Amino acid sequence: MFDRAPPLARLSHRILADVENAVRRFARFHKYSAGADLRFHAMQVARSVHKAWRDPDQRLQRVIELCSAVDDLKISMQLGKTVKAFGSFAEFEALARLVHELGQQSGGWLKKLQSKGQNAEAREQPQRAQILSTRVAHEASV
Repeated sequence: MFDRAPPLARLSHRILADVENAVRRFARFHKYSAGADLRFHAMQVARSVHKAWRDPDQRLQRVIELCSAVDDLKISMQLGKTVKAFGSFAEFEALARLVHELGQQSGGWLKKLQSKGQNAEAREQPQRAQILSTRVAHEASV
């Protein structure tokens, strides 16, 4: 099942595993506060990706929820960095790069879905009448 998952789902699972490993190394105080929040948001992102992937009827709404979940994860990451919960800046930076990539991919997916929705009506109905350019067509209309 997971081998057929889109790259976005695989990336979200990688982030989930990396967050879990990073939080294990947090100091005790941070593990149960900022770490719990970080774990929660990483799990929400992974769940949101799978809901969006598996629910084509509600895909646009699910991808909007995914983008919101990614933003929440970014806020938790920033908090972890601010309180110096991560073992090193390099650890934070590596995870932040993955989350940034996830944000770009989910934002791109949202943009693609929104552009499809806006242009669907335009493809079905012509926006202007055809121009009659031949003399025969002009005489026929008079």
